[in-house]
Amino acid sequence: MDLNDRTSLTELMSRYVSTESGFGVPKDGWRICLAHEFKEKRKPFQAKDVSLANMIEHIPLGIRYLRWWYRKTRIEKKAPFIDMFRAVPLRQIYGVPLGGIGGGTITRGWKGEFCRWQLNPGMYHYKTVIANQGADRYALTASASTGKWLLSVHQYINGWDGQTVYQQVLSAERPPTLQGWNWGFCGEHAFYHGLFPRAWTVYHLPGQNVTLTCRQVSPVIPHNYKDSSLPVAVFVWDIENKNDYALDVSIMFTMVNGSGHKDDRSGGHWNEPFHLEKEEMSVSGPGQVVSHQTAFSPQGTCSALWSDLMSDGRLDSPQSSSSPTAKGEEVAAAVAVSHPVPAHSHDSLEFSLAWDMPKITFGSREKSYVRRYTRFYGSKGDAAPSLVHYALTNFRRWEESIDEWQRPILEDRSLPSWYKSALFNELYFVPDGGTVWLELPEDADISGQEYRMYNTYDVHFYASFALIMLWPKLALSLQYDIAGSVVQQDSTLRVNLMNGRHSAVKTRGVVPHDIGDPDDEPWVRVNAYLIHDTADWKDLNLKFVLQVYRDYHLTQDMQYLQDMWPICQTVMETELKFDKDGDGLIENSGYADQTYDGWKVTGPSSAYCGGLWLASVCMMCKMARVLNSESVYQRYKDILDRGSAAFDKLLWNGKYYNYDSSGRSLSNSVMSDQCAGQWFLRASGLGDEDFQASLTNSQINCALKSVFDLNVMSFAGGQMGAVNGMRPEGVPDRSSVQSDEVWVGVVYGLAATMIHEGMVEEGLRTAEGCYRAVWERMGMAFQTPEAYCEKSIYRSLAYMRPLSIWAMQLALDNRANLKMP
Repeated sequence: MDLNDRTSLTELMSRYVSTESGFGVPKDGWRICLAHEFKEKRKPFQAKDVSLANMIEHIPLGIRYLRWWYRKTRIEKKAPFIDMFRAVPLRQIYGVPLGGIGGGTITRGWKGEFCRWQLNPGMYHYKTVIANQGADRYALTASASTGKWLLSVHQYINGWDGQTVYQQVLSAERPPTLQGWNWGFCGEHAFYHGLFPRAWTVYHLPGQNVTLTCRQVSPVIPHNYKDSSLPVAVFVWDIENKNDYALDVSIMFTMVNGSGHKDDRSGGHWNEPFHLEKEEMSVSGPGQVVSHQTAFSPQGTCSALWSDLMSDGRLDSPQSSSSPTAKGEEVAAAVAVSHPVPAHSHDSLEFSLAWDMPKITFGSREKSYVRRYTRFYGSKGDAAPSLVHYALTNFRRWEESIDEWQRPILEDRSLPSWYKSALFNELYFVPDGGTVWLELPEDADISGQEYRMYNTYDVHFYASFALIMLWPKLALSLQYDIAGSVVQQDSTLRVNLMNGRHSAVKTRGVVPHDIGDPDDEPWVRVNAYLIHDTADWKDLNLKFVLQVYRDYHLTQDMQYLQDMWPICQTVMETELKFDKDGDGLIENSGYADQTYDGWKVTGPSSAYCGGLWLASVCMMCKMARVLNSESVYQRYKDILDRGSAAFDKLLWNGKYYNYDSSGRSLSNSVMSDQCAGQWFLRASGLGDEDFQASLTNSQINCALKSVFDLNVMSFAGGQMGAVNGMRPEGVPDRSSVQSDEVWVGVVYGLAATMIHEGMVEEGLRTAEGCYRAVWERMGMAFQTPEAYCEKSIYRSLAYMRPLSIWAMQLALDNRANLKMP
């Protein structure tokens, strides 16, 4: 394309996707021009954003938090599990992360930068390393031949000094470093397309009649428990030469030995080349010339490296290792692949990036573990060459599996394009959520990159659909972990930041809030969360029971159900103590005693916890029947009958379930999540005949319609999802910092509930508002937050709860199956 050709980006994208040579860029996914700038700039939630009434009410909490924060950061030299003073700022740069599940991840931004590092479990490092010119930030050299293709290619490969006609860093940035390189690629000529676990970047080289497509592949494959654990990724470069003459194209990949952390300059770092062939399989293709530069300094202009590549498209390739760096120095390496591309044809080059960090410790360093992939590659720390070789010889098989998994959904014309993008791209959190997958029966996700707690169970309730549907063995393993922790206790007393009272860290017979802080010692010390005493929370035990039967329904694993049954009975017996008046319905405590930990519940019961309670009792009845425990069935059937009547009497107002039953001025707020219990009943295959008692279809449908009309369509013009709390007169409930927020994961769960109940159009419309707001307007791609308000504010980037979008797919699948003969 000539420099003066101002073909619109839309036309350019269409041309790339439909070109005869085919770069494999799918129609659906998250797409953005490299020159794009997001107009909306949001800020993280801060204390000053709290209303005056809420601020006054929480002054004691603020004082206790400040004291705890000071002790944690200044005395213990630790990172707080929630840092209210140093929120992660919004950087609208992120793309599909690299790597499998549980081995650490490196996130590559949509402009090509390596910019988010999660190599130590659950601990994130946000740093863009300019010298890491990987993927679409490879340096590229194209040299034109002057004779016939065969002759010129032959002469060039044997050292003929061809003319370099184009050399460019494929980055739109103009950094102040590495001035010896040619920066400033025009971003208008390129676009990024993310469809997890792959991404494509397409470049049209101005004036060169050359199109490049970089395809990024990570081995995140449903039901694959080997390759999905590997810390490796592959970059495939597709090169189309539209000229009447041949080109020899060289692509160079550079990487700093480090991640932009201060430890990169601690000294003792070195690089070494390797050559590996296994099972008579070489990773370089015919006609390709692979060269490298073992070491160069990324701190200067790097002009020598650039000139070396420009001279002949190859690098000097010393075979020896580099010397260890001195303190204060950094070292980088470069790999280049050259390949002739005939006129009017295309070819491809492949690179791989692997990181081998087999042994891990958490913050307290009391215990050490090895990662899952060491089962296949050992734990000596020498597996990187084998990982790279395996990736380059197996990535096509990975892509076949990914295509087989995604194709039915992508080809379903009844599903909107935005939904297909959201469904797959929200899975970024599975590998990038601080996940550890150990060579033990233990695995974990963190709640979010800012709220740093493993397996935050009240949130996992929403996110768990992704695991149980795609990696069910991991989902069940996690449940076994939680079940084991139920019978444990830690009597150590500590102060709860909310009320200043002392309570035990962990109470026996109660599901923990979380498995611990990665900066401490997870599994050994649980419940890093200390704002409330979560032994008094009403939803944790219930969510365990609901997930147990849901998991059994989807896996039909009878052994799992039998193993979980005594734990379910234990947690339900513990929960029964909250039914203080014996009416079969649990009561809330008068403060925020569930996942909405900043939104008070006053009165005997609430729509959220009461609905979860009745659904759990219903599932206890179902499990008792499956396991032939008639006495347990009769006990819980009696509770269900009485509790349903009480729930209907206390909370149903003829249109929806009131937020709580206190009768105060705000008790009749419309909560978007009021039908969460019904959601899990439907997701678990329970129909109208399965003990639903008072929760009739007419009431549920009426409540969902009220939520859609008020929380969705009367909020932000129906363009931002569902606000958590809405007043019946059509304004948000502003009684707390959470009632006037939108929680993305809750919205996806609400949408799934609507779909289960036949409100498919309303469900999709509800979820679409969140996707459009987060991914298209706010620039929060691959860092979906927990919450945002109608204007200005967001809270907790890169949160686990939005994985609940897979509940929508389960609901759609269930409806499709019901229509089958």
